[in-house]
Amino acid sequence: MSIHHVTAIAGDFYFGDELGRPGSILTFFPWRGGRAGRHGVAQVGEVRSPPTAPAPPYCRTGGLMAGVDLEFQHRFVPGTDPTAPPLLLLHGTGGNEDDLLPLGEALHPGAPRLSPRGQVLEHGMPRFFRRLAEGVFDLDDLRARSHQLADFVEAARREYGIGAPVAVGFSNGANIAGAMLLLRPGTLRGALLLRPMLPLVPDPLPALEGTPVQIVAGRGDPIVAPAQTEALAELLRRAGAEVRVSWLAGGHGLTREDLEIGHRWLAVAGQGGGGAAGR
Repeated sequence: MSIHHVTAIAGDFYFGDELGRPGSILTFFPWRGGRAGRHGVAQVGEVRSPPTAPAPPYCRTGGLMAGVDLEFQHRFVPGTDPTAPPLLLLHGTGGNEDDLLPLGEALHPGAPRLSPRGQVLEHGMPRFFRRLAEGVFDLDDLRARSHQLADFVEAARREYGIGAPVAVGFSNGANIAGAMLLLRPGTLRGALLLRPMLPLVPDPLPALEGTPVQIVAGRGDPIVAPAQTEALAELLRRAGAEVRVSWLAGGHGLTREDLEIGHRWLAVAGQGGGGAAGR
């Protein structure tokens, strides 16, 4: 099979066949003494590789900052509204660091946006933590990766000079955002959780007094049962969070209503500014 289109991101090569259809994800490792490849006709649109000299803390491309010295492959978009809270954008299974950038801008125009890529691969699809089956989480991995993501958020705050973010998570991203609220209180200013389920039950419960949380769930969701949504909302309320649950008629996919609900909620819950002095 000939490779006609290659994009290399953080060591992974995404390639397609002669018709441009996407293929698998390959990771290449140095092979000393390996046979050299054959030269062909190709077109390179963009190349990003580690420099030989010490790299700056980030490289800027078209207004985006692609972090190179933080633990997660990510995007950071500086804010233009000094009153807007930073948004931590957490994609669902199979997504990446680019997926929710447009949603973040639509939810709160001008807000700083920090968007990491999940580090777990499930059949080639990025996730933020492992699961054993649909709806059955690897709790040890979930705990470890929740702390890892919280450490990344704290490092990114120092790197980019932003305040504590409001998490905007969809599906798997919403679940790890919920876990961060429960395991690392104070890391997040609040959370917009789209199609979440109860990730885990910590003992003891954290102190989340006054932390705003908006949950948006679908009554026809084939993945998340209503009881799971209600259980998460009740647990967060017991921990002291200010929880609002909005029910939609749809399923697991996002709709225009999610955007409208999130936009209204952020206009109130996100007040307080996005500077480094934020909570």
